[in-house]
Amino acid sequence: MTNTEYFHNMLPKEEFESIPYLPTMGQFVDWFTKQYASNPALSDQTNTITYEELGHRVARRRAFIEGLGLPKGSHIAVFERNSQNAIELFLAITSAGYVVMNFPAQLPAPAVAGCCMKFDIAAIFVREEFMPLTEGIKGTKVLPSGSIADTEAPSVDVDPESPAAIFFTGGTTGAPKGAVLSHRALMRGNYNAIFKPGKVIGVHRYIALLPLSHVFGVIAGTCGCFYTGNLLFTAEDMKATIGKLPMIKPTLLVIVPGICDILSGLVKMYGPQFLGGELRMIISGAANVPPRLVDIFTKLGVEFCFGYGLTETANLTSANANAVQKPTSIGRIYPGQEAKIVDGELLIKGDNVFSGYYKDPVRTAEAFTEDGWFRTGDLCRFDEEGFLYITGRIKNLIILPNGENVSPESLEEPFYADPCVRDAMVKEDDLNGAQVISIEILPFMPAFDGKTPEDIHAYMQALVDKVNATLPTTHQIRKMTVRTEDFKRTGSMKVARV
Repeated sequence: MTNTEYFHNMLPKEEFESIPYLPTMGQFVDWFTKQYASNPALSDQTNTITYEELGHRVARRRAFIEGLGLPKGSHIAVFERNSQNAIELFLAITSAGYVVMNFPAQLPAPAVAGCCMKFDIAAIFVREEFMPLTEGIKGTKVLPSGSIADTEAPSVDVDPESPAAIFFTGGTTGAPKGAVLSHRALMRGNYNAIFKPGKVIGVHRYIALLPLSHVFGVIAGTCGCFYTGNLLFTAEDMKATIGKLPMIKPTLLVIVPGICDILSGLVKMYGPQFLGGELRMIISGAANVPPRLVDIFTKLGVEFCFGYGLTETANLTSANANAVQKPTSIGRIYPGQEAKIVDGELLIKGDNVFSGYYKDPVRTAEAFTEDGWFRTGDLCRFDEEGFLYITGRIKNLIILPNGENVSPESLEEPFYADPCVRDAMVKEDDLNGAQVISIEILPFMPAFDGKTPEDIHAYMQALVDKVNATLPTTHQIRKMTVRTEDFKRTGSMKVARV
């Protein structure tokens, strides 16, 4: 089976044939407004609007933006939580011919001003509670995020290769970069998000749990929902919204593994009914998915799918709808892309690939090979069925005294396979004046009910010994620490390697 068949066969034939790939955000908004006109589209848990109503509201937002008199292609930021305002503004800015940039809700005032300057933000729509954080901004129009006109403006025809959005990326160490996604790239990601096992049109209730400043939240969590005419609940407060799962009764959740862990703990405390009783599928990504999570939710009757992608590849590069059979694979490559592995590194070509880092030609050039392939930086392999596996990250490689390279991720993999491990991080460390390979392990505490810290340490040491027995002497882990506090994490809840 080819990759194209793998994905196309997930959907009923009639549903697949009714969903076109559209190359611009304006065409997308106009299409779903008519295609799903009477379907419920967006809800704040009190008020719900249909797709037709959403389309009219986005058109009024466009009219307000047009009234600002900004040149087409200007950069407009949104500084909001996961609200109806934020979602409508994202759709309106892109479909009006401007470039959108969603700012994380956690940005401090100096970073807000710095990002406005660095990314040439001409206007910024701001949530009322964040207004004090914008006082240091100069040369940028500051507007309430609720701004909307009484009249409507149509979507604008744009070149599919023109910029649609800028997303923060690579900000875990040093200054973040801005990855520029064209309309074509953004829409390829949105289109890829339709592929899930079974019926997808008008059958699901989503929740916008992931930050809209993150490409996973926008593409898989929001636009993928709209592409298939489903209902999206806003989530201005993630913690409070998770507490309302029994009332919202979601059928599909797009979340990161860290949230999966939280949900599994809540299910253990309150029972499966905490999920609302109608959850059928979880789409997870943005970080390593331990096989134990697949097992936990599969036993609850929830289909677990996950995949792989980068901001630079419009979020969705591969997906695995066979998580039970292949729990350590990140799946097969989506159609519309070319992929190859050179010197262990996964290289990608396709209309989902970003245009470059904004005003950073040096890093942009470094991201591509001379013949135009995007360098993911991930060490990967394919199995005989075309399923992809990550074996490491080039920038994380440990250089041994004998000159060999060791991938921390490859050493971490057997630990993630153990149901008693929540997270692990392999790194170089000092032991009695010598540089050695060490590991920090965060236990999955529900597995150790009634156990002492000494019991947990002994279990983990035995696990290290078991893994070491499979490794060459030069690759073995010589130092082990059991963490009692969580790792520092990135915005997508990955373990931050610092």
